[in-house]
Amino acid sequence: MTTQMHLAAQYLAAAAISFLEKKEDDSHTNLGFSATEGSMSTHPLNKEGDTLSLNYQRFTLEWNSKNSKSSLRLDGTTHSEILKWVGKTAVAANIEKQYKYDLHYDLPYATITNDFTFKLHDVGRLRELTNFRILAQLTLETFLENQQLKSDIRTWPHHFDTGAFVSLNDNSELTIGLGLAIPDTMIDDYYFYMSAYKGHDGLDTSNLSSLTNGKWYNEGFKGAVLPVTGIDEITASIFFEEALTAYKK
Repeated sequence: MTTQMHLAAQYLAAAAISFLEKKEDDSHTNLGFSATEGSMSTHPLNKEGDTLSLNYQRFTLEWNSKNSKSSLRLDGTTHSEILKWVGKTAVAANIEKQYKYDLHYDLPYATITNDFTFKLHDVGRLRELTNFRILAQLTLETFLENQQLKSDIRTWPHHFDTGAFVSLNDNSELTIGLGLAIPDTMIDDYYFYMSAYKGHDGLDTSNLSSLTNGKWYNEGFKGAVLPVTGIDEITASIFFEEALTAYKK
């Protein structure tokens, strides 16, 4: 289901690329997540504030206007059908620019074709992925508030990680990146992470204090990692707090 959700999120990214002014850091393509709705959404796509969202709980794409919502069920729907639906919905929202599925980055999957069909194979797994995103959103919000740090929490459609990036306010000149990443060659599970930087260089972690949960990596990725399966918000919060304390020392 991770692959299907990652691919589904690209329709949101394509809408941002098609309709919004390009930003050099690609931040116009990043996505917000609502823990209440279990839904990932674009920045506003027109002056009326319309957004395109991916609802994890319903496995639908949704076009959200101030006074209405239209949706498209993904299960059994082809890539071609989705493109037509988004394009027609955008026209109905008085967006004059054409919707194009033209990504400027490569995904770790085979190129999607017009007849590719989304399938909801595992409802339980989708529910689990929804809970991972909700857990990440709530934990990051609480952590930033407790540490009196301010950062947007966004999902980047290329790597599909939900994260925050912020400079510490303690004169240490450190910046930290933290969030939730999808399974990769390092960890075969969704995982929480925190890394710290001075300038562009990741800090060495070889001598940092051990963590109650999770572990430090120092080869390739330099930072703290905690697989998310079976983790609750308290454990995740302790992980982030301990990692930050270790960096500050």
